[in-house]
Amino acid sequence: METVGFIGMGKMGTPMAVNIQKAGYPMVVYDAREEATRPLLDGGARLAESAAELAQLSDVVATCLPRPQVVEQVVKGPEGILEGIRPGGIYMDMSTCGPDLIRSLEPLFKQKGAHVMDTPVLSSPLDALDRGLIVMAGGDRDIFDRLHPILDTFADKVIYAGALGLANVCKLVHNMTTIAMQQVVAEALALGIKAGVELPVLLDSGSRGPVGALKDRLTTVFEGQFEPPVFTLDLARKDIGLATNLGRQSGVPMLVANMVEQIMMHAMNRGWGESDRTIAVRLQEESSGIEMRTVRD
Repeated sequence: METVGFIGMGKMGTPMAVNIQKAGYPMVVYDAREEATRPLLDGGARLAESAAELAQLSDVVATCLPRPQVVEQVVKGPEGILEGIRPGGIYMDMSTCGPDLIRSLEPLFKQKGAHVMDTPVLSSPLDALDRGLIVMAGGDRDIFDRLHPILDTFADKVIYAGALGLANVCKLVHNMTTIAMQQVVAEALALGIKAGVELPVLLDSGSRGPVGALKDRLTTVFEGQFEPPVFTLDLARKDIGLATNLGRQSGVPMLVANMVEQIMMHAMNRGWGESDRTIAVRLQEESSGIEMRTVRD
């Protein structure tokens, strides 16, 4: 079996890496926080001293990192992946970065005789534990076929998106939709509550529509508990910013998404960046003079 190197042991990366390891793949791991690699080390993984060493020891190198700047540093920086990648090796990035970065990195890997794929994922850390992710893959079809068995270890749905970068386009489309729908549902529920309908009635009557689709994700709002975050406001604002930037590049008017991005920035300026992204709904509550609570203190 191919040796898989994994960089980025965060909330999403760790369960994905654990599932790869459980499937029997030899693992090499690296993280800026060495203690984060412990679950993999306990399972027999080898700890690399740098991203370059990890790449030297791996057939497939995977990264799952919080933002494009970090990915670029881990790939191109001192003792980065490019210093160690093997000829014939594969680099797959599972971060949410937009299409431009991965496309800019491809020529650098080609110079090393290596291949590049973007393989972002959809769903939550809890789904990652249960192999319940959706993976979208962009790049050469033959390389996708080679990676498919590895992707199957942590995802129950693997989709070939097409050329390099298109998987990240898919990811931005779906993240943007989820974040924008959060604001739409917040406004709708605020209207219903302010006009006299009890929140449980709104949730029950809307159970087969968008309100029902987002109900479980808005439990943080209904309980007034935004810690610990499932997905931070800071990362959500980053993702919708990548989407609106892609819209400008593509000549697509995105009035709603740009407005939602401004709302997220407002929430960020309240110091809520490290809280769950749904905390932005508090702005709607405050401006409407209501609270959306199913649990009262």
